Amino acid sequence: MCKQAQTVLPIPSGGGLTRNRSNVTTRKKDKVVFVIGPTGTGKSKLSVELATRFSGEIINSDKIQLYKGLDVVTNKITEEEKCGVPHHLLGIADPDSEFTAKDFCNEASTAVESIVHKGQLPIIVGGSNSYMEALVDDKNNYFKTRYDCCFIWVNVYMPILHLFVSDRVDQMVSNGMVEEVRKVFNPIVNYDRGIRKAIGVPEFDKFFREEAYLDDKTRDKLLQEAINEVKNNTCKLACRQLEKIQRLRTQKGWRIHRIDATEVFIRRTSRDPADEAWERHVARPSAKIVREFLYNFQPDGPESFAAIRAMKMEGALAPAATC
Repeated sequence: MCKQAQTVLPIPSGGGLTRNRSNVTTRKKDKVVFVIGPTGTGKSKLSVELATRFSGEIINSDKIQLYKGLDVVTNKITEEEKCGVPHHLLGIADPDSEFTAKDFCNEASTAVESIVHKGQLPIIVGGSNSYMEALVDDKNNYFKTRYDCCFIWVNVYMPILHLFVSDRVDQMVSNGMVEEVRKVFNPIVNYDRGIRKAIGVPEFDKFFREEAYLDDKTRDKLLQEAINEVKNNTCKLACRQLEKIQRLRTQKGWRIHRIDATEVFIRRTSRDPADEAWERHVARPSAKIVREFLYNFQPDGPESFAAIRAMKMEGALAPAATC
């Protein structure tokens, strides 16, 4: 259900001019919020809540959700879940084409400019961190010159996330994932281009090729093997995404705000209300970060040693190989 929007404050414009300490006139930067994190952590939900609260529009940066089709497999946000918030770069590319990082940068830059021009807040959300990196750290330094960036990382303790991912794949199967993939199955097409690269497509190749020749028991066994492979590959993807985020922080120096949503996922398997945990651990802290970024912005300093030590104890900074 969509929450009632709170009081929306006008987004500060970056169109004005200011003077730095050298008395040189410079243009104030516009602001862009990024919501990042491994697959399944609730990035889409958080981005919609932030967009509702801060008068924003959302730009998708998931490299597979950019393609048209396979809405169940790619776990695209539904119209109901969008809560009326405009979404850009979602299902725009031909499923058989190759939408590159350069294509994303061109389209995303255009979308950001359009949203800013309307006085709205651009919120870029997705798990394809390589696309975000290409946009922010472009070779001409164009993006950083024009925009101040706020990065919010929604993280979940990986063993807990793996359990949720497994359950989510089962739900996707119940929602028709197998039949959706069957409709696009083509035995002479490979899986290294377009939407067929998506986790949940190549894993069923063997099943579709052999199912007509199998008895029911063998068929069911082969189907379950394909489903288990989807689960395993999704968990591996989450680990790679976590590793990439850690690299962006430690090697590239991105100042990223970590939001720990682990408690929310624990509550999902208990009788305690997960919505209350979401509001306390995710929605409220994220809104505070964005509010300070928009209306009282100061360059982020390094995290305290105590915070870093606590994250290490939680395993948040552990190598992705521990996933």
